[in-house]
Amino acid sequence: MYEEIKSRLRGSIAPVVTPFDKNLEVDTKEIENLVNWHIESGSHGISVCGTTGEPSSLSLEERELVMETAIKTANGRVPVAPGTGSANQKETLHLTKRAQEMGADAAMVIVPYYNKPNQQALYDHFKTVANSVDLPIVIYNIPGRTATNLEVKTLARLVEDCKNIIGVKESNKDFEHVNRVLLTCGRDFLLYSGIELLCYPMLAIGGAGHISATANIIPEKVADIYNLWAKGELDKALDLHYKLMPLNDVLFKETNPGPLKAAMGMMGKINPALRPPMGPPSESLERELCETLQSYGLAEQVINPSS
Repeated sequence: MYEEIKSRLRGSIAPVVTPFDKNLEVDTKEIENLVNWHIESGSHGISVCGTTGEPSSLSLEERELVMETAIKTANGRVPVAPGTGSANQKETLHLTKRAQEMGADAAMVIVPYYNKPNQQALYDHFKTVANSVDLPIVIYNIPGRTATNLEVKTLARLVEDCKNIIGVKESNKDFEHVNRVLLTCGRDFLLYSGIELLCYPMLAIGGAGHISATANIIPEKVADIYNLWAKGELDKALDLHYKLMPLNDVLFKETNPGPLKAAMGMMGKINPALRPPMGPPSESLERELCETLQSYGLAEQVINPSS
């Protein structure tokens, strides 16, 4: 039933930022521009309202607006898998159902944050969400943000019991864990890297692609890691992996998406505003971001942060 979307939902799924205008309101026009730019630049799919999209700073109505804007703008050109999870199960169910009604291709549902549920509670939560829709579900495991790790044995139970759970985004530095995901859940299960430095290694063990914040800066290069790998040009893919490493490093020296939005502002892509309590990166990091962008040949696009 879900084989068609499993064949399409591969490669670089760009986790698009949520741009705000000068009044800190969601800027739907800029969302349209960003989605079109990603598709034109070769991103294989779109995700919104994930960590990079600041979902915890958005109201339910705003999250629906962002999802609807992205889905309508993509218009079937690439798959769209919005983030619909939260720490509140009622909200998660509402957003996941709305994603299905809007025509999303899948939903990305995060491990509930702050609450720290045990493994049985996580199983019950994800089973409830999966059973509430016919939509394919990609679970989002990011222990560094949620303070809870979805264990492989729990994920395997969910995959066995819920046929619409088709994949997992692992923002997990435990590479033994991610190897065991495919060993236990099957090598046709969709495994995505949510950690920039693991995008290439995940492909090497059978991953389906990556959901990398760096795609917001150079979407064509992040997509090319997958493209080159898929064509069997492994050395070129590996070269690109190392070439992107300094950019990946600087974008995560402070909490995402602060440095990322600052960099996109320097490139003239968005107004780099974040909603409080998030704030802009330090002046020293802004200088480093500017220098790094210039080193990647973006100098002609960079706006000096001190101007």
